[in-house]
Amino acid sequence: MNIAPAHLAALEALGYTEAEARFLYIVATHSGYFVARQFLAFTAAHWGYRTNTFWNKLHTKRHARTECFPKSGTVYHLFSRRLYRQIDRENIRNRREHEIEFIQRRIGMLDFVLLNQGHHYLETEPEKVRFFCDQMKVPSHFLPSKIYHGQKTSPPTLRYFVDKFPMFFGSHASSTVVTFTFLQGQEARLTEFVRHLEVYLPLFRQLSEFRFLYLARLDSYFEKAKELFDSLVAIPLGSDVSADLCRYFQIRKAWDLARYTSLTETDLIFRNQAKARFSGQRFEHLYRGWKAGRVTESDICRDFGGRNRHTLVHFAAEVLCRLAASEEEPEGKI
Repeated sequence: MNIAPAHLAALEALGYTEAEARFLYIVATHSGYFVARQFLAFTAAHWGYRTNTFWNKLHTKRHARTECFPKSGTVYHLFSRRLYRQIDRENIRNRREHEIEFIQRRIGMLDFVLLNQGHHYLETEPEKVRFFCDQMKVPSHFLPSKIYHGQKTSPPTLRYFVDKFPMFFGSHASSTVVTFTFLQGQEARLTEFVRHLEVYLPLFRQLSEFRFLYLARLDSYFEKAKELFDSLVAIPLGSDVSADLCRYFQIRKAWDLARYTSLTETDLIFRNQAKARFSGQRFEHLYRGWKAGRVTESDICRDFGGRNRHTLVHFAAEVLCRLAASEEEPEGKI
């Protein structure tokens, strides 16, 4: 992680030490929220004068607010526009208030970044857009995006990579193989993970190689997450279009004939994805011909052929650890 000296100097000009400035830069860029144990571990500090001075500076300068949650403890939220402006992050959405579920995930994201400072991160939305569009030559309409509607007098705003999960390269800055991440939240199902993969799949299709890291506090969902990733991403990107189309036709025919027991959950997920991918009159006509026996799988392979290139996909799942301080803060539970 390379932090521009000018950004550190700008935060130090607000009255913070070098270590405090470095910590605040990472928090503002990657989370917006932090808990005391993270500051203690990052600075190798103990409870006492140094930490009290830091908390007091944050509050008296109105750079952060303290939020207390009955089951989660005390959380610090950096919200000062001036502080974010000092590091060219004025428009980042980390300044806004959020619900506890969102905050818990942001604390987890900060744990990951603090534990992996050797990575080279794509820190901001403009950085990510420049990398994929300018360096990787990916058209912007393939990037995951969301439209935000403001007041009636202001036009809608198109934003990219709004999830803000850490995205990085390895220890070598020259590498162009990017690692995407997803941090599992508190929910007991993986529906959000599925939606996330579906949103990113158009971008994944444009890359020759990438890595994906699934993070969770517990390993309970690792096996299922791998299965879903293989079904939604790895298998489609490693196969050809004709094979996917034939598989879709077979699953769709079983569904049309009400042979539901012959279909697995993975089949149904693939069906929903392929339904959007293979929509239009051309595919409808092809399906009717295939179902009636007028079109064979050999015909489909001849017409569509295979992918000109396959995407090399790497998947890994890791338990996300809590950055541990030498002494745990009395009120902190997140």
